[in-house]
Amino acid sequence: MSNKDVKELAIEQAKTFGGKLEVVSKVTIESREDLSIAYTPGVAAVSSAIHENKELAYELTTKKNTVAVVSDGSAVLGLGNIGPEAAMPVMEGKAALFKRFANVDSIPIVLDTQDTEEIIQTVKAIAPTFGGINLEDISAPRCFEIEQRLIEELDIPVFHDDQHGTAIVVLAALFNSLKLINKSLDEVKVVVNGGGSAGLSITRKFLAAGIKHVTVVDRAGIICEGDASLAPHHAEIAKITNREHRTGTLSDALKGTDVFVGVSAPGALKAEWITEMNDKPVIFAMANPTPEIFPDEALKAGAYIVGTGRSDFPNQINNVLAFPGIFRGALDARAKKITVDMQIAAAKGIASLISEDELTTTNIIPDAFQEGVAKVVAQSVSQAVEK
Repeated sequence: MSNKDVKELAIEQAKTFGGKLEVVSKVTIESREDLSIAYTPGVAAVSSAIHENKELAYELTTKKNTVAVVSDGSAVLGLGNIGPEAAMPVMEGKAALFKRFANVDSIPIVLDTQDTEEIIQTVKAIAPTFGGINLEDISAPRCFEIEQRLIEELDIPVFHDDQHGTAIVVLAALFNSLKLINKSLDEVKVVVNGGGSAGLSITRKFLAAGIKHVTVVDRAGIICEGDASLAPHHAEIAKITNREHRTGTLSDALKGTDVFVGVSAPGALKAEWITEMNDKPVIFAMANPTPEIFPDEALKAGAYIVGTGRSDFPNQINNVLAFPGIFRGALDARAKKITVDMQIAAAKGIASLISEDELTTTNIIPDAFQEGVAKVVAQSVSQAVEK
C-alpha cells in the first residue's frame, strides 16, 4: 500500500465515521428502575460514598481505567505546530490504540493554548476525572517543564509519550542487538542524533540502563560540556554525555562507535560514515516517514542491524509496543508515578518477547500485533512500581 493510498483511505475513514471514537454506556437504561439506579436518586449514594472517601473513585467510577491524551498541537507527528483542531485526529488515533492494545479507555483533549503555565493548570484542573495523563505532541523545551511539574504536582501517573515511549522501545531493541553484536552495556558506544525531546529521553534512558558511552549530536554538531552557546536543556545533558569531550559534526561523532540512533531528519546519515564505525554497526534510523538512511543503503555500507520507524521494513521501532502496556500496568498497580525503573522494566519486558531462538538481525523487536505484548509490558511495569 502506497503512502498516497493510506492518506486517501484515512480521509475516507474520517468522513465515514466522523472520528475514531464514541462513548458507549456500560449499563442498560431501559426502564424507570434502570434510570433511578444509573442516575437520580441512586447515584447520590455513590457520590456520597466518594465524598467520604475520594479513593473510592477508583472503584466506583471510570477513573480507574481512563487516561487523558492531552496535546496543544505544537509538535504533531512530522507536521509541526498545526494547532489543537488539527491535532485532534492524532489524539483520537492514540486513544483508539490504547483501547485496542491494552483495553485502556482514554479521552483526547486538545488545548487552545501553548502557554506552559496555562497547560499545567488546565491539566491539574481536569485530573480528578482520570487515572493517568498521557501528554502528546508538545514541543520542546516546554514539554520538559510541563511534564516534570505535573509529575510533581499530581498524584496520578503523567507520561509524555513522545519522550519516553520511543526511548523505551529503542532501549528494548538495543538490549537485543547487543546480544547479537556481543557487546555489554558498559562497553558499547552510542551516538544519538537529535537533541529534541525524544533524543534527550533516549539518552537519559540509555544512561539509566547502564550504558556508559553516549554522545548527543544536534543541528549545531556534537553537544559538549563547556560550550557557552548551549541551550539550558543541552547544557544539562552535556554534563553526563560525551565524556571524551569530542567536538565536530555527526561524521566525527560516529568514528569508532557501535550504535547510531537517529531521531532527527531525513538523509542525515551518510553511508560512508557507517564505514568508519566499529564492526557490526547498529543503525536505528527513526525519522518518519523518510529515515536518516534507508535500510538497503545502510546494509550496503556495512550495517549489521538496521531498524526504522516504518512498518514496511524489518525491526520497526514503534512506541505502540510501550505506552498501552505501561499505562495498563500503572493503572492496575494504582501507581502515582511512572518512574525510570518502571520504564526500563518495560523495555526489558518488550525485549523478552523475542526468544533466543527467534533473535536475528532482522528480528530484534516484536511486532505491534504480536499476542501478549501489552500484557507482558504491564506485568513488568506493575512489578517495578515503588510500593
